Amino acid sequence: MTDVMILAAGLGTRMKSRRAKVLHEIAGLPLVAHVLRAAFKLAPEAIFTVVGHQAEDVERAVREAAARLVERGAAAQPALQFVLQSEQRGTGHAVMVAREHLKGRTSPLILLAGDGPMIKAETLNRLTDVHRAEGNAATVLTVVMDDPTGYGRIIRDAEGRFARIVEQKDGSPAELAVREVCVSIYCFEVAALLAALDHLNTDNAQGEYYVTDVPAIMLEQGKRVGIFCHTDPEEVPGINTRIELAELDRKLRTAKLRELMLAGVTISDPATTYIDLDVEIGQDTIIHPQVIIEGLSRIGANCTIHSWTRLRNVTIEDEVTIRNSTVIEDCLIHTRASVGPFARLRMQAEIGEQAAIGNFVEVKKSKIGKGTKASHLTYLGDATLGDDVNIGAGTVTCNYDGVRKHETIIEDGARIGSDTMLVAPVRIGHGSKTGAGSVVTKDVPPDSLVAGVPAVIKKKLK
Repeated sequence: MTDVMILAAGLGTRMKSRRAKVLHEIAGLPLVAHVLRAAFKLAPEAIFTVVGHQAEDVERAVREAAARLVERGAAAQPALQFVLQSEQRGTGHAVMVAREHLKGRTSPLILLAGDGPMIKAETLNRLTDVHRAEGNAATVLTVVMDDPTGYGRIIRDAEGRFARIVEQKDGSPAELAVREVCVSIYCFEVAALLAALDHLNTDNAQGEYYVTDVPAIMLEQGKRVGIFCHTDPEEVPGINTRIELAELDRKLRTAKLRELMLAGVTISDPATTYIDLDVEIGQDTIIHPQVIIEGLSRIGANCTIHSWTRLRNVTIEDEVTIRNSTVIEDCLIHTRASVGPFARLRMQAEIGEQAAIGNFVEVKKSKIGKGTKASHLTYLGDATLGDDVNIGAGTVTCNYDGVRKHETIIEDGARIGSDTMLVAPVRIGHGSKTGAGSVVTKDVPPDSLVAGVPAVIKKKLK
């Protein structure tokens, strides 16, 4: 077993942002959520997250990411603990403020930066294996970079063993010529780590406590420090600029599209298609150009998603067609339904099997029954529509009285004429019809015809 500590307290000055660095997103997830995913796969006993800037927001992001992982069947459910670094005085100081949380812990501690979203659990497992096999007090993960600018350099002794880490601002020209770097990933024995923290100082160019000084202190204390030199420098970089953020976002999204296509999804133009990492799409679904699919969206098999559509946190069953320029958020669409073009669905709208929501129709917090059609120019808000209902063009459920929202109920088989205003709360009975331009302010009995302003019953249809 292991423990994991994620350093997520910094603002990230090079990002030129007032937002905590780890909250910036790539591929639909905050940076810290990507790191948490790798940590979860290690099945740790506990995950400690050091927070500082926008601490509440960072903690919320971590908890939401953890809940998502558990919901999706993560094998491990480690204890989440949060440590506040109210004053940011360096990476070493971040570990120092967590001292009380670490006391008495016996498992190796993997230390990660919260802005390293590409790290893989397999790599961390190999780091831990090396650490245990060599009996190290600390094991430093390193890589060799063509351009090591900005990273702490790994200085080895004459036998090639670890000697120390030199930060960019503190290095001599000879030291800065070294291309093997520290990437802020370590495995520590906790007791040795706590003993070394007592000897950290701020005698450096930035006047901060560096965690990079800890391995050298351990050597001075007669403990063993090892190196795990990883072969893939593209897996371990942190994010420091918006340019790097965009580059890694593109890389992750490209990998996601490739994964989907290999699994049987047709993506007509990957260059213009944006799909978040957690999205699931079934076999033989076709995604046309200029489509954005975000969040926890689930799309079934044999669906067609046309261009300029944006879907977020949707569940779409099999054989559904989403036509051009449609926006859907937090909704459920059942088998063989069709939506769009130019439609908007939101706030837990549910579209029934074989239902049709047409152009310039908005559906908000409403349930639409099987085979029901609203083909154009309609607003359905806070409504429940039964099966086989037909909604004429220009129909509006007038759900808001200026103070409260009210419900409209339209029972099976009803026919709503064009430009009907349904002033909620109101119920239209089974099989009833409204004349074009009607304003319905009272409940309509089943099998009735109503018309006028305000609408009155003209006759019983049966």
